[in-house]
Amino acid sequence: MGLLNFIKTKRGIFVTTTLCILLFTVIVNAETFTPGSAQDPVVTKSYVDARLTDLENKLTGSQGTSNAYVPLQILQGKTLLGGVGTEIIFRSGEAKAIDNGLNGISDITSGSDLRTGESLTLNHLIVIPKEDGRGITATTDIWVLIKGKYTIK
Repeated sequence: MGLLNFIKTKRGIFVTTTLCILLFTVIVNAETFTPGSAQDPVVTKSYVDARLTDLENKLTGSQGTSNAYVPLQILQGKTLLGGVGTEIIFRSGEAKAIDNGLNGISDITSGSDLRTGESLTLNHLIVIPKEDGRGITATTDIWVLIKGKYTIK
């Protein structure tokens, strides 16, 4: 029995109609999903790598060095310790200074030293003068722009 003869039978009509409906459904559904949406979650390798790095940093702490200002989120309770000359622009949230027990961290904008426990002011430029345990502690989730060497614990 040839294909044309099969299609002319009741069973052939049923099978052909069912296949056409399934094909139409697949085509219609494929057209409605926006690439990258929850229904069609296509992502690039670089996106996945960046999200994995963010997750690792949040779980284990991180170290970094940047020659240009980069945005960095620090979660509540985490501490950012700076290297020599690290520059921090405090952008959002609430944070407190950490000094080395003798000298504070430099708030360049106000021209003052911040001692342990003193609050940082938004949009102020902070400089870490030495790599001796000075930095900031996030009392809420915060964002900073940072340039230089740092460690998050």
